[in-house]
Amino acid sequence: MGVRGLVTFIESHPQIYRDVRFMKSRLVIDGSNLVHFLYFDSGLDQNHGGEYAGFEELIEKFIAALRACEVAPYVVMDGGSDQTDKKLETVTKRAEDRIQKAHRAAVDGGKEGILPQLAKLVFIQTLARLEVPVARCFAEADQEIASLAREWRCPVLSRDSDFYIFDLPAGLLPISHFQWEGVKQRGLQSYIPCKGYNISSFCTLFNIQRQLLPTFAALAGNDYVKLERMDSSISWAQYAPAGSATASRLEGLLHWLKIFQQPQEALEAALQLMEGLTTKKKLKVQQGLALGMEEYMLPPSTLMRFFMDGVAPPFPEEEEVAGLVPDWTWLPLTQSRLTTDILDVLLLKRMSLSFPVDHGNMPSACLTSRPIRQVMYGLLLGRGTQLHVEERDRDGLQLKFNPVHPTFKGVAKQLKLDSLDKAEPSQRLQVLLGALGVSQASLSCLPAHLHLPVAVTCYWFQRAQPTPDLGLLKALVLSIGDALKKRTAVQNYHSNLKPHVNVAHAFNQWQSCLKDSIHLNQLLGWPLPEPCMARLYEGTLVHQLVHTMRSGRKLRNFLKNDRSSAKLYQTMLSVIHQFKAQVAVPVTSQTQKKPTSPRQRLPLDDLTTNLQQLFIMYDDEETENEVISAVRAAQDLQFVDKVSWRTRHKAKERNNSCKNPELARKTECRGWDIL
Repeated sequence: MGVRGLVTFIESHPQIYRDVRFMKSRLVIDGSNLVHFLYFDSGLDQNHGGEYAGFEELIEKFIAALRACEVAPYVVMDGGSDQTDKKLETVTKRAEDRIQKAHRAAVDGGKEGILPQLAKLVFIQTLARLEVPVARCFAEADQEIASLAREWRCPVLSRDSDFYIFDLPAGLLPISHFQWEGVKQRGLQSYIPCKGYNISSFCTLFNIQRQLLPTFAALAGNDYVKLERMDSSISWAQYAPAGSATASRLEGLLHWLKIFQQPQEALEAALQLMEGLTTKKKLKVQQGLALGMEEYMLPPSTLMRFFMDGVAPPFPEEEEVAGLVPDWTWLPLTQSRLTTDILDVLLLKRMSLSFPVDHGNMPSACLTSRPIRQVMYGLLLGRGTQLHVEERDRDGLQLKFNPVHPTFKGVAKQLKLDSLDKAEPSQRLQVLLGALGVSQASLSCLPAHLHLPVAVTCYWFQRAQPTPDLGLLKALVLSIGDALKKRTAVQNYHSNLKPHVNVAHAFNQWQSCLKDSIHLNQLLGWPLPEPCMARLYEGTLVHQLVHTMRSGRKLRNFLKNDRSSAKLYQTMLSVIHQFKAQVAVPVTSQTQKKPTSPRQRLPLDDLTTNLQQLFIMYDDEETENEVISAVRAAQDLQFVDKVSWRTRHKAKERNNSCKNPELARKTECRGWDIL
């Protein structure tokens, strides 16, 4: 929700706060709020696609500070959109603003508060690894957070202005005053210095009845109530007390409310001030104000049983949504193991896409991953010629609503949403790999945790527009495989470099593909292991790698000098190159006669030809080395008859080792030439 200008107003009256030494307590945390606070207030890079490793470290330090003070954190996250669309106008306006901010950040390199696409996933993964209790609500979390804090009689940690209105027994700890990085000692006990807020202090300072605070919020205007749009706004500043230094809108409203005891009489008096309204419009204003006040009335907590016993809360029983969300999804949704985007698709037939820092002249980065989302829509909605999902994406600098039809074919036709969790693992894996266009056999040579990111990279390398060059691919694979020994050495080199438009767009497309693939993987019950995002992609790093290569500098000084890292790098490149070659090069009549099976690969001669033809498509100075190294990696990965090849190779290698020790050393380090 959010009361416009309230936090700034309260900050101008610091006497409302009290000093607190916070320790030995439960703490209910507004998770969606904390994500933004930690990322933006830390100075982490916003414009290169995310500093996820640094963000992970920051989250770890935050939780460590709480535990050092014997504080038990409970994190509650926002979920899907409200199915009543009460905030539709506000949400749409914020999306339009983000598009403009993302473009400005791409043009001038400034910080516009654009959260990287996968930051929330890093947050959730890190908390899960640290065994911090996390719950995701089915819709907006504010009421659930306040209800839980009220029943546990513990404070809320947030910077959302609505928590200045909720009647919370233990009050609010504003994040901006929560000095978690400055833990102090009192005897043997550690504590976090912070400020505390309680509505009693607010009401005492402004001499207002506490039951009138929801009325104050509604008349001041929040995300649900916009009186100026109804030609019914009032100039509250005129009611500010004489001699007031600020004479602000909120101060005037509070002074006006002092004479009332109950909300209803204040609302009736406010309607009297709105002159010239028709009966119909006055009724609309009255309904809007009542709706805005209802948001501060707290129902019993539905999350307490989840945190105590692991029981998922019941889904809302409104008739219009009954039966649309399968029972088996409730628990993984609440555990944040399943994206709540599926709720928007099931309940509203809508998907709101992200707007990373990208130049407005470039097409939306989400277009590349649309076929992946279409598979997810098909699983959620099934077949039907009239079905479509409204995707909220950008077209240039404008917000656009695109009807997108589900894809429902192949193995997916055999699966039903109500029993998707019980489908055969092999079927679910087929659907996921089919969406990405790769085979299980092609990934078998890789560690399990890299199956999904490499499959996504194959998909991206084939579909991204404009087609990524080999420098972009190498930088990405180096980051994925963690082959760099000194990440900071690369990042600090030209660390303030403004992102190149095409480079940023290419990596935005990759992140969008990865995000949608992870969501599809979650819906299918994790047929592939979910990768650790904090170790998979580092925006400033991959941008610097591209810049380093394009400026002619060698990467050897930054790479781990061990054979396993080079081997893994080669392996991933060869898998991706083979995929690209097979897609780009027409199948010959010879290969048509001898189709490959999961244990058969292209003959080495055919693979070499395919790779050579693929690299001709690119003007790259390392073409020859790439081909040689990829073929060697292909040999190691059983793309040919491994036994016969190794027999010949080992015999030759032993002879060469005896005759030429230097050659043996070079062979041991084979693969570094391509770096």
